[in-house]
Amino acid sequence: MRALYFEPFSGASGDMILGALIDLGASESFIRQYVEPLANITFRREKVMKNGISATDVSMIENAPNNARHYSEICDIVSRASLPGEVEQNALAVFRIIADAESKIHNRPLEKLHFHETGQDDAIADVVGACLAFYDLKSNPKTAWDEIICNDVNVGGGVVECCHGTLPVPAPATLEILKSSGLSFYSEGSRELLTPTGAAVLSHFVSLSKDRIQAVKAVLIGYGAGKANTERPNVLRVSLIECSDFPPLQKDQIEVLETNVDDVTGEVLGNLVENLMTMGALDVAVIPIYMKKGRPAHLIKVISKPEYSEKLARQIIRETGSLGVRVAPSKHRVSVSREMISIDVDFSGKTYTVPLKIATFPEGEIVQISAEYENCKQISAETGIPLREVMKKAESDGRNKFQRIE
Repeated sequence: MRALYFEPFSGASGDMILGALIDLGASESFIRQYVEPLANITFRREKVMKNGISATDVSMIENAPNNARHYSEICDIVSRASLPGEVEQNALAVFRIIADAESKIHNRPLEKLHFHETGQDDAIADVVGACLAFYDLKSNPKTAWDEIICNDVNVGGGVVECCHGTLPVPAPATLEILKSSGLSFYSEGSRELLTPTGAAVLSHFVSLSKDRIQAVKAVLIGYGAGKANTERPNVLRVSLIECSDFPPLQKDQIEVLETNVDDVTGEVLGNLVENLMTMGALDVAVIPIYMKKGRPAHLIKVISKPEYSEKLARQIIRETGSLGVRVAPSKHRVSVSREMISIDVDFSGKTYTVPLKIATFPEGEIVQISAEYENCKQISAETGIPLREVMKKAESDGRNKFQRIE
């Protein structure tokens, strides 16, 4: 799989996104032929240095002043531009994201919505230009991509001056777009770095979380220049990367609880295991060990989500009399996906419903199918069929059915 990977460590705007995509290989002439007549602008592109980083700077110079438009006017401009169908759909979707944010902030219906900064000719050209650039890269075998990924976005800091006055960063429309997009962001700096246009373009095109891919190598790298002069280079980096064909396993954080006990009966330990699992433990093990002076004892080992650790530790102390529980915090666990499904299985001419736990790799390969013990035990008691045969048949039927669904 190939993906475009955005790293907005110095924010993002429409012109930065477009500049980065052109720097990566998108055709300037292809973009120019559409955006100049569409938005009545002059397209300008040049190479600049931003704190020692060579980047592509794109400017949309307005040929006539145009301060604001209604949302419907912008849709008409895009629809009349004879754009490739996919580009038109993407551009309208980006403007709809902006419109929905503005509509919520100002409590106005879309048909009465008035765009200010995002309705100007240069902003329209930035959005349509970015959509054209994504389309052009995807159409070229050398730059073709399958997915788009984005790292955490730096929104900047301080305040921003807009038509509604002085407001904290991020601006209301930008924050509303981020809230709906699922993009992760943080604030660093003393000026606005993420614009509503940049947020909307990323919101529409980003399709994968950075945590869901494994990059193998970078194929191409592009830098788009911003207009700000900041201590950190005001550039947006985008890379065309080749990713692993296999999605990564799930990752989560766990804690491991341990204690040694040497004077607890088997009945108490068995009851403890049941109680801990009921209280939210992910797994419990009781391991025979020898302590000092050759005393036989047991190591109680519990795997838990961090939020359950104290509750489980209290239960261990309460039931065993242990004076303390060791906690190994923030260990990372990789795991496969698991889900419960129920199937109907025929035993001795009668149909029984058996729940199955199915574990799979992210790409769909079945790792394990396990029939629920209690249900199989009941079926065995009713039919007289040995428990191991009941479980084996249920799991076999489940594997066949699950593979047919796949």
